[in-house]
Amino acid sequence: MNNICKLFNISYPIVQAGMIWCSGWRLASAVSNAGGLGIIGAGSMYPDVLKLHIEKCKAATQKPFGVNVPLLYPDVDALIQIIIEQKVEVVITSAGNPKTWTQHLKQHGIKVVHVVSNTKFALKSVEAGVDAIVAEGFEAGGHNGREETTTMCLIPMIVSAVTVPVIAAGGIGSGRAMLAAFALGAQGVQVGSRFVNAIESSAHDHFKQAIINSKEGDTQLLLKKLTPVRLLRNAFQQRVIDAENTCADTLTLTEILGRARAKKGMFEGDMIEGELEIGQVSAAINETLPAATIVKNMMLEFDAARVQMDALKFI
Repeated sequence: MNNICKLFNISYPIVQAGMIWCSGWRLASAVSNAGGLGIIGAGSMYPDVLKLHIEKCKAATQKPFGVNVPLLYPDVDALIQIIIEQKVEVVITSAGNPKTWTQHLKQHGIKVVHVVSNTKFALKSVEAGVDAIVAEGFEAGGHNGREETTTMCLIPMIVSAVTVPVIAAGGIGSGRAMLAAFALGAQGVQVGSRFVNAIESSAHDHFKQAIINSKEGDTQLLLKKLTPVRLLRNAFQQRVIDAENTCADTLTLTEILGRARAKKGMFEGDMIEGELEIGQVSAAINETLPAATIVKNMMLEFDAARVQMDALKFI
């Protein structure tokens, strides 16, 4: 059996990303029921809201699911305590030091995965005792690595450097991309942008339509002086670009960003002034589908592409 499937007790090595404002209990339970690993994104949740989502996810699926916890979250202690009390099986940590919580979570029987964008932090994650690593390339939506290393370059470097299973992320929204990640040494994939446009995603319909309408080049990695984030083209994105082109300092960029802008865009549907976090693969997304259909299609594409590759003879 595939190591990621074995680790998480799932049928397919597809992990849904924990996207803020998009990945609540409906999406997580739908992905888990389809055979992947559904993830509740705690980055946009107060502790009591997270508890409610975990309880509803338990009621909606008997399959394993997990929670993504950005470690820079101000109430991370409360989130971790709820996760332990609720006996969540998997935690994916990001945006912080994996040593802070990994052993504490593992002492409570929780499998821990950490998201990295370079080999240095992959090695630190292994040292912290994680069970697996998500290696996220430059193509990914949302917050990203400063190195701007693409998935094609990042995955084999990290696979060569670590002994734990590697889950590839960044630009993966199809079975063919999944097969490419496996060819690079990954044993699973994390899928974000494609699941944003799942029917069960809590993303606003306006945001989902904007993704369908997007073209190549419509996303850009910006705000590198603060925390790099890939944004979809709109008026807010253009204001950020204009500010950065005039060498705006961090204070000016912070003022432009303001508060709750991601919620305004992705959750409330303000396509003009909202922050729209999505990956480069959005240009290839042209419909909104049930999460189960997305998982099924990816596996069918994966198997078909593998047959095609097996048929190639070069020697």
